[in-house]
Amino acid sequence: MLAPDAFDDWSTAVPDWKDRVREGRSLFPALPLHDPYAEKALKIFKGLRAPDLDGFPTYGEICDEWVFDLVRVIFGSFDPEIKRRYLREFFVMIPKKNGKTAIAAAIIVTACILNMSPAAQFILIAPSIDLARNAFDQAAGIIKRTPRIKPLFGDPQESTRTIRNLNPKIPSKIMIKAADDDIVTGLKNATVLIDETHVFAKKPAAKGIFLEIRGALSHPQNKHFLLQITTQSKKPPVGVFRSEVQTARAVRDGKLARPLLALIYELPLDMVKDGGWKNEDTWPLVNPHLNRSVDLGFLRDQVRTAEEEGEEALSLVASQHFNVEIGTGQGDDGWAAQLYWDGGADETLTLETLLERSYVCTIGVDGGGDDDLCGLVVLGKEIGTGRYLAWCKAWAQPSVLKRRKAIAPALETFAKDGDLTLCKEAFQHVAEVVEIVAQVAATGKMPEEYAVGLDKAGLPELQTELELDGFVEPFITAVQQGWRLQSAIRSLPLRLKAKLMLHAAQPIFAWSVGNARVEIVRSNQYIDKALAGAAKIDVVIALLNAAQLMFNNPEPSGRGLDEFLANPVTAF
Repeated sequence: MLAPDAFDDWSTAVPDWKDRVREGRSLFPALPLHDPYAEKALKIFKGLRAPDLDGFPTYGEICDEWVFDLVRVIFGSFDPEIKRRYLREFFVMIPKKNGKTAIAAAIIVTACILNMSPAAQFILIAPSIDLARNAFDQAAGIIKRTPRIKPLFGDPQESTRTIRNLNPKIPSKIMIKAADDDIVTGLKNATVLIDETHVFAKKPAAKGIFLEIRGALSHPQNKHFLLQITTQSKKPPVGVFRSEVQTARAVRDGKLARPLLALIYELPLDMVKDGGWKNEDTWPLVNPHLNRSVDLGFLRDQVRTAEEEGEEALSLVASQHFNVEIGTGQGDDGWAAQLYWDGGADETLTLETLLERSYVCTIGVDGGGDDDLCGLVVLGKEIGTGRYLAWCKAWAQPSVLKRRKAIAPALETFAKDGDLTLCKEAFQHVAEVVEIVAQVAATGKMPEEYAVGLDKAGLPELQTELELDGFVEPFITAVQQGWRLQSAIRSLPLRLKAKLMLHAAQPIFAWSVGNARVEIVRSNQYIDKALAGAAKIDVVIALLNAAQLMFNNPEPSGRGLDEFLANPVTAF
């Protein structure tokens, strides 16, 4: 374990990254690199030749300074005299066409040449078999076209995508793997490069492989490293990939201390909103190889074509070519709340603090079938400001994970967050919704009438259970769906924009909002589950239900739960 002073010396935090991105400055922190070793590695790297370009130019000729800085940090964070590695992981998120695979192949060849560990493996994991072949051809081609290093390696074995280092004293090998379930085992003596983590992370074995890699890297005598080079996900980040991105951002922001360098080429959120990423002036800020491997005309064509094709195509271009995280506000049929959702986050907000800060609360509930989620939102009106405060909870039957495999990783992640419960019993969600209603009602901050809004057609058991517990109409009420929700559909985005609504910064809330799609029929706006497809929006519908009730300007009953149940409001 590093001594505290050494660890501080190797902090990779870049808390001013937003300013650096805006100004086009380097995103690398100042580090006490072992310069002789860093320069030795860089000399080798720069001398390698690109096999897929006319004239086979060297990497020193085709790469920009940011690549050289990356190579310096990777190898300069290893002390060859005491054989100690100070930075074990490197996370690079960069848009497509910036040379990810070519750079990864050259780095792995460089690492293999400098290897000091007998029987070491240098493994590059590509997202598919085709891309694994491409990566293998790149590595083999580098060796073939660089005369100085060609004698160091044996003939590339295409059938196994293996290239052996012929050093008799320190034998090692380069292996190119596809992102299959059985990718790698026995990682005690391996450097691993993962190309396109967002694809690799979808594999069922991904979590276990990361654990094995990191377990090996934690050894005191470790000389190896893990390098991830990826674009943004084509969908809202979930599961293993979301965890990797969150960790990298936290290290970059100085919120988390890890022996990891995070190099993330992304725009600050305020530059992304309202389609700001489409401003060509921002493109070089996140495409550091613009006018080298990235063509400006190509990017223009991609954006223009996507604008003609619609929201889905535009989202894809934004994520893949400009590292815009899906769900941060691009597109033409997404709910307008997506534009302002991140700006309304309040990480201090929990159910308990919401109840403390609010003088009146309503609750919305939606869903709850065997192939569905059940979503609940508590909406408070803040004392003194009148701002809306929103907190959510969701439930799912385990069968949803099997039937909706596309969203299963997301649901499992939300369960770990504590915002979603995977029910062990068929009506566990009903019992727990009633418990939350009772908890909020006990504060005396719910109105006498129209306090809990739900779609009765989908939740008959919930209505029955609420009535058995003394919560009867009109305390509970049906909220009309479809176009009748448009008051909330139109109003809540404006409240978010004006900072008159805050939410509890729950990932499942953001995911649900990102899934919501708006359809306009005869000037009426709809948010319909059919538009969202397999993606779930039950939490959004619950929010709309709660908001419709809050629009009635309710007043708190002032009665605690015992008094309320002793004298329930009854409709005649």
